[in-house]
Amino acid sequence: MTSPDHTTRWPAKRLLFAAVAILILVSGGAVGAIALSLSQLTDARLLVLEEIGPARRHVQELSTSYVNQETGVRGFALSGRDEFLAPYLSGQADERTAFDAARSRLGTEFPEYTAELDLIQERAGTWRSTYAEPVIAQIRATGPSLTTASAEQGKTLFDSVRNTAKELEVRMAVDVDAARARLDRAADTVLWLSMGVGLLLVVLIAVVAVVLYRILILPLAGLAEQVRTVASGDFQRAVDVTGPREIVMLGHDIDGMRGRIVKDLDSVREAHERLDAQSTELQRSNAELEQFAYVASHDLQEPLRKVASFCQLLERRYGGQLDERADQYIGFAVDGAKRMQVLINDLLAFSRVGRMAREHTLVDLGEVVGQVVGSLSPAIQESGAVIDLPDDLPTVRGEASLLGGVFQNLIGNALKFHGDEPPVVTMAVERTEGFWTFTCHDNGIGIDTEYAERIFVIFQRLHHKDAYPGTGIGLAMCRKIIEYHGGTIWLDTSQDTGTTFKFTLPVVEKSETPNE
Repeated sequence: MTSPDHTTRWPAKRLLFAAVAILILVSGGAVGAIALSLSQLTDARLLVLEEIGPARRHVQELSTSYVNQETGVRGFALSGRDEFLAPYLSGQADERTAFDAARSRLGTEFPEYTAELDLIQERAGTWRSTYAEPVIAQIRATGPSLTTASAEQGKTLFDSVRNTAKELEVRMAVDVDAARARLDRAADTVLWLSMGVGLLLVVLIAVVAVVLYRILILPLAGLAEQVRTVASGDFQRAVDVTGPREIVMLGHDIDGMRGRIVKDLDSVREAHERLDAQSTELQRSNAELEQFAYVASHDLQEPLRKVASFCQLLERRYGGQLDERADQYIGFAVDGAKRMQVLINDLLAFSRVGRMAREHTLVDLGEVVGQVVGSLSPAIQESGAVIDLPDDLPTVRGEASLLGGVFQNLIGNALKFHGDEPPVVTMAVERTEGFWTFTCHDNGIGIDTEYAERIFVIFQRLHHKDAYPGTGIGLAMCRKIIEYHGGTIWLDTSQDTGTTFKFTLPVVEKSETPNE
């Protein structure tokens, strides 16, 4: 029996939620760590690619613009020609462009760099105002003549500009290199962190899978194995499982169902034993009844024959010599003796069906029905009946004499119980799976549906014996013969007019030969 402590066990839903929560927490932590590393990576990348790196290039462009300005002034001072001032003028334009670009890249986040940029610009302005512009004006006025003192002054001012720009460029280079180092470290951190997180997730998923397998799959597999054992017929095997609450409760329910099945099987077994005993008793009783009917009908033949014979002798010898009432009594006795003989003969024939079994052979029903119609030809001619038979009746396995009796009873009843019109009897046959289904329809007086089963009971008559002759055993004989041959017979109540009987007989397999 399943352990009763299932109420204290964790349900599978809680176990699943716990496993999912662990995965979510670990995954969230891993994602957070990776996000932090990516943020650092992004910051380093911005420094290198978006801020200090581009600003350094603009500072280099700014230094180049100053060199161009100095070169232009020196060339003009030596030659006095205006075309040598072109580098000076373009250098100023390049200076403004590079300065604005550097300031936009640095923004307000690097005030020390912007301060040095302002210092460079200030010293460059001083160099132009105190040296470059006066020299240009002097050369224009007096021609190429530059004193050594003036040249030394200009060189000193320009060196201060160039050195300040160079120092700024060097500092930026150092910062760019540091940013690149940070970028490399952040990239390495992201790489290793990603690999570590991936490995951790793989290990965690494997652990969760193993745990779920042990606490869910194994109990379910064990339960399925026990259920298969019980389903194979071992109902005494108790179902006992462990695991989450739902699986334990399921095992408990299955074991309860198994217990109920065991009880039901015991009840069914007892009922079968009682039924078998009753069936055996019924078979014995039927055998005794058949034996009694056979013996009674056989043993009654001789005394009844004597009664009938002597009554007939009295009728022949003393008919007309006694009064009219005596003749009537003798007539009643003779008629009763004859009817009793017919009843006994029919009962004897009924008891012999299936009791005196003969070897079943292949029977051509076309030939059998032809013989039956031939034997009924006087009644057919007298009533003006029309018998419509199918062109090809099948061959079945059975006893020809018994099967002929079925057709004779059905066709004979159609000839007997006809209405005002001449009888019309139609036979048809069709195959339905492993059986031939025969239909016998007539246009007679018909049978009410309430008597559909009563007509197959022995000695049951629907009309007075004076209205229609017979003993009421014909249809009972038909049912016994058809069932003896493995078929069924019934009254088709779907027809509005006349009477329709249907019966089935097993189909003969093609492999069977006529000699079988």
